[in-house]
Amino acid sequence: MNIPLSRRTWLGATAAACSNLAVTNASEDSAAWKPTYILSSALYGGAPLSSILPEVTKTGARAIDLWPRPHGTQREEIDSLGVDAVARLLAEHQVRLGGIACYRPGAFKLASEFAITRQLGDRATVLVTMAPGDGSLTGAALDRAIREFLGKLAPSIREAEMGGGVIAIENHSNSLIKSPESIRRFAALTESECVGLALAPHHLPQESQLLADLAGEIGPALKFVYAQQHGKGSSEKLPKEEELLQLPGRGPLDFGPLMRQLASSHFSGPVEVFMHPVPRGVPILPSIAEITDAVTASRRYLDSLV
Repeated sequence: MNIPLSRRTWLGATAAACSNLAVTNASEDSAAWKPTYILSSALYGGAPLSSILPEVTKTGARAIDLWPRPHGTQREEIDSLGVDAVARLLAEHQVRLGGIACYRPGAFKLASEFAITRQLGDRATVLVTMAPGDGSLTGAALDRAIREFLGKLAPSIREAEMGGGVIAIENHSNSLIKSPESIRRFAALTESECVGLALAPHHLPQESQLLADLAGEIGPALKFVYAQQHGKGSSEKLPKEEELLQLPGRGPLDFGPLMRQLASSHFSGPVEVFMHPVPRGVPILPSIAEITDAVTASRRYLDSLV
């Protein structure tokens, strides 16, 4: 099925093609690429920021991704501690605010989160959220729904363009942007450089080459990557070892094609080692040190694939 390309997407694809040609002719450039890792606070459950921030650099990350209840409690700490106190904590540990999980307010109510990124973050801070809607739509009906969503998203887009950060829409199983087709169409139809996709392999067919192809096709619309596979799922309580199969390097999914695609396109957005515990809000392992070790092991696995 042919997908209409916006001028923005066409230009991005052309730039990506030129970039890939340059990488082919100068392999040392690709070899020099390193993922820009971000650490999810939700992995640590309800641990305070003062305990999590010292772990960020240990995992190889440069930034923290703050999650609110029910997944974590760290986003709420900005409200309870105050912006100045959180700013001091970030500075003390030399960590930047790289993201906020914004599933709770939703895509159309991001004003409070943009206010925070203006105070604590920068133009590269990513707000990840979802697109409400019917994920079963295809073809022209899907195009209409995406255009309608983008129309409603316009106020949030303006906030982002004024320096509030980047909006990344996750391909979530309970949303309009759910299928590979919807991912491609969203990338083709969005016009703003401040809006794009958060690629979540966990919610897609567990096909390594498909994931890599999607990342390559959407080009500059890719803003965030969740390094999380489906494993045995995250909706039912499982033995811990089976729950941890969502992490890269533990479950069966080969992340190699995806990581090599990110390297070839010199992807500069955040890559987040991630999984969901059951129930939500608990730490993925009993201690902070064990969580950090698990994230570090997955990061080393991802690094080995480039």
